[in-house]
Amino acid sequence: MDLPPDELQFLSATDILKESISIPKQSPRTFYLITLTLIFPLSFAILAHSLFTHPLITQIQDPYGSHTSQWTKLLIFQFCYLIFLFIFSLLSTAAVVFTVASLYTSKPVSFSSTLSAIPLVFKRLFVTFLWVGLVMVVYNVVFLGFVVLLIIAIDTQNVVLFFFSLIVVFVLFLIVHVYITALWHLASVVSVVEPVYGFAAMRKSFEILKGRARMASVLVFGYFVICGAINGLFGAIVVHGGEYDYGVFSRIVVGGFLVGVLVIVNLVGFLVQSVFYYVCKSYHHQGIDKNALYDHLGGYLGEYVPLKSSIQMEDLE
Repeated sequence: MDLPPDELQFLSATDILKESISIPKQSPRTFYLITLTLIFPLSFAILAHSLFTHPLITQIQDPYGSHTSQWTKLLIFQFCYLIFLFIFSLLSTAAVVFTVASLYTSKPVSFSSTLSAIPLVFKRLFVTFLWVGLVMVVYNVVFLGFVVLLIIAIDTQNVVLFFFSLIVVFVLFLIVHVYITALWHLASVVSVVEPVYGFAAMRKSFEILKGRARMASVLVFGYFVICGAINGLFGAIVVHGGEYDYGVFSRIVVGGFLVGVLVIVNLVGFLVQSVFYYVCKSYHHQGIDKNALYDHLGGYLGEYVPLKSSIQMEDLE
């Protein structure tokens, strides 16, 4: 982030990771508290979720007896889990993006100031998330429609052709899913550092993502793969470890280690989305008025509420 704005566009995916990892050194106490109070609970919930659902699912799969109470418990737990995941994900995003933007403008950073800004930032992120959620719903409905049409149109007797078609549709689904995820993360940063949110933030992120969509896809897909591997190991060793003669102590140690790894991965992920925003702005030769951004961030703290905030300067070309 110390590079001149016009040089950020030349950062590779590896450079962005290195830059992101170095950011917490500028305010270690603030990032330590953000990690401990927000990112750790989020990461722990993601992994521990299967520990609680596995016994319920096992009971439901039992062919004997009534499973009404188990289904009720599972649905209630899933609902509470999704709400918890949603809240802490937005809170973590708000805290990290605001802190990184403050460091970028040389604004004094502290955990207390970040907490003070979170309520207003959270509202903007929530509206943006609703729009992203709507896009996700439409996109999943369209995908389901394609699958149904595929089953109707393709000769299911030809197993090779049928499975090849399913793979093609799945790959397309994955590509679009990764792109929308990248769009969402970038729109989240836009919602915090610019005076727009919701659909306007999505439209802005769509514009500045042009030319950097491939890099965004690599970063998002890499994050998905790492998280998938961590979840897979946690499920195999911690959740189902008893079936493979893993001791309780070994499972606790491995579980704690994997939670720690996921905490680091999530922290770096939140930092990467912030840095990537500045890279995209630089790629499109859009400077950022640090004074205007400084005032904009101050508005979250009640220091100054600008009548009109112009975060983006004229093109640097």
